[in-house]
Amino acid sequence: MKEKFAVGQRWFSHAEAELGLGIVTEIADRRIEVFFPAIEAQRIYAEKNAPLSRIVYPIGDQITDHDGLTIKVLEHEWVSDCVIYRGEDAQGDILVMHECTLESQVHFSKPYERLFAGQIDKPRHYELRLETLELLFEHQQSAAYGLIGPRVQGLPHQFYIAHEVGRRIAPRVLLADEVGLGKTIEAGLIIHQQLIAGLASRVLIVVPDSLVFQWLVEMLRRFNLRFSLMDEARCEAETGNPFANEQRVIVPLSLLTRNDDLLAQAQAAGWDLLVVDEAHHLGWSEEGASHAYLCIEQLAEQIAGLLLLTATPEQLGVAAHFSRLRLLDPQRYHDLNQFLQEEQQYGAVSQLIERLLEPESCRASLQDPVFAQALAERLGESRLSQLQQSVEDAERLQTEVQQCVKLLLDQHGTGRVLFRNTRDAVHGFPNRVLKAHPLPVPHDYQHHLETAGTDQALHPESLFGEGWVAQDARADWLVKWLQVHRTEKVLLICAYADTAMALEKQLRLYQGVRTALFHEGMSLLERDRAAAYFAETDQGAQILLCSEIGSEGRNFQFAHHLVMFDLPLNPDLLEQRIGRLDRIGQRDDVIIHVPYYERSAQEVLFNWYHQGLNAFERVCPDGQVLLQRFAEPLQQAMQSPKNTELAEQLLHDVQQAHAELKAVMQQGRDKLLELNACDSVKAAEVLEAVESASQPSRLAGYMSRIFDHFGVEQDSYGNHGLVLHPGDHMLCHSFPGVPEEGTTITFQRNEALSREDLQYVTVEHPMVTGAMDMMLQGGYGNATLCTMKLLPLKEGSLLVEALFRLHLPARKGLQLQRYLPAATLRRVIDSNGNDLTQVITQQHFQTLGKPVGKTLGLKLITHTRSEIQTLADKLESWVEPQQAEWIQAACDKATHELDTEIERLQQLARVNPNIRDQEIQDLADLKQHVLHALQSASLEMDTIRIAVVTHD
Repeated sequence: MKEKFAVGQRWFSHAEAELGLGIVTEIADRRIEVFFPAIEAQRIYAEKNAPLSRIVYPIGDQITDHDGLTIKVLEHEWVSDCVIYRGEDAQGDILVMHECTLESQVHFSKPYERLFAGQIDKPRHYELRLETLELLFEHQQSAAYGLIGPRVQGLPHQFYIAHEVGRRIAPRVLLADEVGLGKTIEAGLIIHQQLIAGLASRVLIVVPDSLVFQWLVEMLRRFNLRFSLMDEARCEAETGNPFANEQRVIVPLSLLTRNDDLLAQAQAAGWDLLVVDEAHHLGWSEEGASHAYLCIEQLAEQIAGLLLLTATPEQLGVAAHFSRLRLLDPQRYHDLNQFLQEEQQYGAVSQLIERLLEPESCRASLQDPVFAQALAERLGESRLSQLQQSVEDAERLQTEVQQCVKLLLDQHGTGRVLFRNTRDAVHGFPNRVLKAHPLPVPHDYQHHLETAGTDQALHPESLFGEGWVAQDARADWLVKWLQVHRTEKVLLICAYADTAMALEKQLRLYQGVRTALFHEGMSLLERDRAAAYFAETDQGAQILLCSEIGSEGRNFQFAHHLVMFDLPLNPDLLEQRIGRLDRIGQRDDVIIHVPYYERSAQEVLFNWYHQGLNAFERVCPDGQVLLQRFAEPLQQAMQSPKNTELAEQLLHDVQQAHAELKAVMQQGRDKLLELNACDSVKAAEVLEAVESASQPSRLAGYMSRIFDHFGVEQDSYGNHGLVLHPGDHMLCHSFPGVPEEGTTITFQRNEALSREDLQYVTVEHPMVTGAMDMMLQGGYGNATLCTMKLLPLKEGSLLVEALFRLHLPARKGLQLQRYLPAATLRRVIDSNGNDLTQVITQQHFQTLGKPVGKTLGLKLITHTRSEIQTLADKLESWVEPQQAEWIQAACDKATHELDTEIERLQQLARVNPNIRDQEIQDLADLKQHVLHALQSASLEMDTIRIAVVTHD
């Protein structure tokens, strides 16, 4: 029977939920006047059919009054049909609160309270909530947690490093892969995993000025991470500490080195992770350090996590290598001479591993007493005995050798803090083929080039006006070459946007070539569209003409012809250009076309790269070092291009220096590091976990239902895309990741890799995580009603299904969900109190349950409210024993996993000083916090579904 209205009572309008909690202010002439303070609105209802539900918060709930005072309800007292709440505040004081003083925001701590308030969800929304809970749980349990979302190729060496480093608490490592192997991707994967897992929330990235934009684009496009650029103008415009106002910041190194105040502010901002790119440019020696090095050193001392990125091998300077390790751990690496002595000891370990891994000589080596004794000293007599006993069984011997190698690598000095993969070890790169196109200097260019500066001589188009294309022999060669190779995709890179635009205009308007343009003057969206047009197979652009920005970040490995319309002076930039096509996944040889003018500065620079460094057909890791050493003679040779003696002497000297450096590098290669940089078996397991957790088809179906539920319009786009727009009748003001102008998405990784204009949506994309938060935090779909035809049960009786999940009041970084035994605990009860959980499944509810109209549903809920409350109370009492079992199971799993890792690090620390004491202490602290938080968890009802039994 409906409760009697009284002035001062609080009621909720299930017809206008947005009004909040109303107060009855007047009752007269069978009408009720209700004031809703939340929006200061007045409503008048007919007493007989008012769409209102009485709100009385149960004992144990937290309630707040309009002054912000919060108490836990201990007792109800009824005065003039109104409720007086008696409760306890945070200090333990007993206070009294009249219901008319309650805040106007409605909160329902139990799903059946929404039913009683008339908030009955549709059955399909209930099912959607259950699907969300299951999908979220599977994601949190995945071994690939944090690695699913990035838009990157599944390259084993990158995902292995990310998996090894990204799960650490405050990782401090040096990423030193060779050029082209993707250190930025590795860093991005680590950052993404740290943020997703809650191990970090504030990240500072320090990069050279020239790489700021590339990092901004990479973080957004590949990892859905929005970073703020901190430049001088912004710092001057902000009040207070500008670094404290953002969670994720990219800052050019020059800003910190030029301004001590800004450096101090960056130090004081409180970061979790510091990332430094091009760390090899930080100068250090025993006599002193550069200002840039000292700046990074000050930041590294204040920030727990540190990633240093460098492409320079340690063999180009042991002191420089030591200086970077010193930034990672100044206590461990405090003395250069001691470090040199330790490094020498690892040569013996390298020789042991080489002999073990040599199939032909392994058995003979194990019979060598000297070799066996050396192994026993490092691995113990027991391990040596197992190895020797397996020599007659090839399969067992291979297994034992792999285990021994793994143990030896774990003992290696810098193997835990330094990762370096080489192109020789990482398979899948294409061959490079150079096609030189020497051209005679046009007559009109002769005089101008003789008097031009170096930059103008390398880019002679800058000496003429808009008509330069008609006179330029390189442009004429390009037109003729494209005519012959009409079916080929071609990437052209030049230094300046003006050059690219002039060439594009000539090809498109006068030659009828399908072109796309890509330069810094275009918006990010325009560049995306140009790249997408170039990527189209049938009617796409034949050639993409880029300014230097095209060599940063973008990958076009579906093409294999690269035209360098000019050459950069920086060898790293040359490698970046080639790297747009020379990537794992490239199926053809990369053909590098270089048109240049004979007997000009262009020819001198071309020969420097080709004959001096072999930089076109092979990666040249020492190019930057050689450029610094030979900068002056190179400039002289370019200024006097017809002086063949000068050019020949330069090439002779460079070739000799290059050969010497190459020999030193090969001799000093740290083979242990290369072996330790990627465990192929573990890498395959990680990639398999990523693939298993991605499930694009399942996610696409789930998100389609989410879009329908919230009112987001969706239209197909090609075979694997969706166009999304905010609908006219959305349930929310805005939907995560869907701007007003709409967006285009794909759930397929391969499509996303070839179409950067599409958002790549995974379970870790902000669009998905935001939608899940809305589903689970807003009470959407947690209470529903249906009818079910079940002849064995009495007609009119009830079935109550409830799902419980553990409430975990702890910070995200503890990752408590990974230890839980299941997503939810399900129970079903009938009107007689019988447990029918095993008899009536969710499938029964889904197939036999019939929706109920809102009017009938409200009547049924009103009629059965007391019975529902009784059954819900019984269900909650049933799960109390399961709560203790769940918590104990979670604690046991957490203890086992964390103790295993702590013991592993403690054992390694006995032989490997790179295991920091702080790292072990962090894990011990984590274990303590995890167990304490799990003990505080409680199983709480998340959803309720009422079924009224019928026989019709």
